Amino acid sequence: KIVRVHSLQFGMSESLLSNHDLKTDLLINPEEMVAQEITRLVKLRHGNEVIDVADQKIQLLAARITHDSQFADQKLKDISLKHSKFAFRVVAVARGITTIIPDGEFEIMPHDQIVVMTDSVHLPEMMEIAGVPQGVRQRVLIVGGGQIGCRVAELLRKSVEITLVEQNADRARELAGQLSHVEVLHGDGSKADVLNLAGVQEIDTFITTTGSNETNIMSSLLAKNMISVNNNGNGGGSEKTIAVVNKEDYQVLAATIGLDIALNKKVMAASEIMKHIRRSELISAAHLHGFDAEVVELVAAPDSPITKKPLSKLDPFYQGKLLIGGVYRDGAWQVAVGATHIAANERVIGVCLSMQLKELRNLFSV
Repeated sequence: KIVRVHSLQFGMSESLLSNHDLKTDLLINPEEMVAQEITRLVKLRHGNEVIDVADQKIQLLAARITHDSQFADQKLKDISLKHSKFAFRVVAVARGITTIIPDGEFEIMPHDQIVVMTDSVHLPEMMEIAGVPQGVRQRVLIVGGGQIGCRVAELLRKSVEITLVEQNADRARELAGQLSHVEVLHGDGSKADVLNLAGVQEIDTFITTTGSNETNIMSSLLAKNMISVNNNGNGGGSEKTIAVVNKEDYQVLAATIGLDIALNKKVMAASEIMKHIRRSELISAAHLHGFDAEVVELVAAPDSPITKKPLSKLDPFYQGKLLIGGVYRDGAWQVAVGATHIAANERVIGVCLSMQLKELRNLFSV
């Protein structure tokens, strides 16, 4: 039994009623999921997305490629040869509104959004090579004091400086009394003068959580432009924007027009439900924000197609649709390459276009 709720009175560790009391298998709170994810992203190095998989031994780094990145204007096979001290693999690229599962001949271009898989030990080196600045977010501006915005402020208020802008005067007064250590301002966060008053030029992470897709996207773009102008265009790309959008089409569009991360609570809830339903087939699964792609951890069944030949010899039908990024072998996780031959019962990390998840599962089943 799967139940969706909108109140923190259910499903939390401190809640009066637990899942067991409610006799539910899975309890989904989409707003809480988004708030927790924003909190996680803010606490990460410079707001870039890092996803832990394989018991946190393998990490996926999502980053935007700039002109001065060592990845820019390079083919993946050349990047691998140049940086061969440790294993890594670019498993997905978002260019425009298109998500690409690349091969060795693929050339990375400035403004591409990429996802790189590497082990957790070498993540800092990977970030340096990809041109990702490292640091902890300290100043946050939130536009929208609804359920998500308020919850994010609650979760972050003891670790970062927060300013929250709310358009409704009564709600702003309520939040000011409710959120200690948070500066609450009354105003329209989509207007430049209000953002100036809130000190947008001095912030590290800009978050929009209003109920309007258009307001969230346009406010984020306005804030990003104001920060860039204030820094004479030399902000270094370190300031990050996180926008909540309720249309799936906007989630990919947001990344193409300059926003760093767009979150969709429906997609996040669906992903959690999918993991629950398919828990017997998939060890874990995750959706890549801003990419039309999925990351799944699964086990190769004996005599399944994936065990028949090395990865480089797989049917060309799968090229550009999916790839195998890592395999658990000899007591450790390894980044998979073309010569890797998956054996029966080995745990594997796969990446595929969202529409190709069934094909990936078929490769690992009989």
